[in-house]
Amino acid sequence: MAAGSGAAAAGPAAAAGPRRTDFVQSLDRGLAVIRCFSSERPSLTLSEVAELTGLTRAAARRFLLTLQELGYVGSTGRQFSLRPRVLALGYAYLSSFSVAQIAQPHLEDLAEELHESCSVSVLDGDDIVYVARASANRIMTIALTVGTRLPPYPTSMGRVLMAHLPDAEREALLSRATLRKLTDHTIVDLDRLREVLATVRSQGWAAVDQELEAGVRSIAVPIRDSSGKVVAAINASAHAARVPMRTLEKQFLPRLLDAAGHIDSELAARLSTGSGVAR
Repeated sequence: MAAGSGAAAAGPAAAAGPRRTDFVQSLDRGLAVIRCFSSERPSLTLSEVAELTGLTRAAARRFLLTLQELGYVGSTGRQFSLRPRVLALGYAYLSSFSVAQIAQPHLEDLAEELHESCSVSVLDGDDIVYVARASANRIMTIALTVGTRLPPYPTSMGRVLMAHLPDAEREALLSRATLRKLTDHTIVDLDRLREVLATVRSQGWAAVDQELEAGVRSIAVPIRDSSGKVVAAINASAHAARVPMRTLEKQFLPRLLDAAGHIDSELAARLSTGSGVAR
């Protein structure tokens, strides 16, 4: 899994608010060191790690050498990089996450049927995180894999997940969001975004036309647990030059709803037998 999505890594001091008395700051700092690596920053010097995490050079060095001793970080000359052992941290989550396990075969069937890439994501803090994905043989600029983190506001899955949050949680997320004009189509007006989310909640699906990346359209629907709570979202994405919005709504949407229904049913059955726990 990717350690980051390209956004600036949050250092130990980034988390505001009072800490519990049993909060382990050294663990927080060690994880911050891991998080500062990403696909855009696969290798870093000691000075770069210190700058990105807000640690002193001496502290950054201790954490890097400890992680190296444990097998999570390697070094070549002055450059440090993550080692494959880091994947075990993400795999432990995915292997225990019922939605990802159940959704994967349905995603593969859906991608084969639609000839487009399909994904499942969950809301994690202020980001969506891809937990399952089936890629079609299409060349697109944006590189998405399991573990990719994206802001929710310009994405179809993000809007589905935000729309189904309790009102107070949704407003809190919106108040923290920095809405950036990623393309000419990106909605960055909060009142307009609230209107869109209200529509998504009432109609049960979200479609995004080139708001995350020019030339990319997507449509998403919710995945629900046995209580009806939205726990994830599933989408299909396509190139705008090839697939009009009408095709997304008339052809892709029914298939997405059908796949989501199967995932919902299997998730409920697994939970009823006690063989999985939704997260």
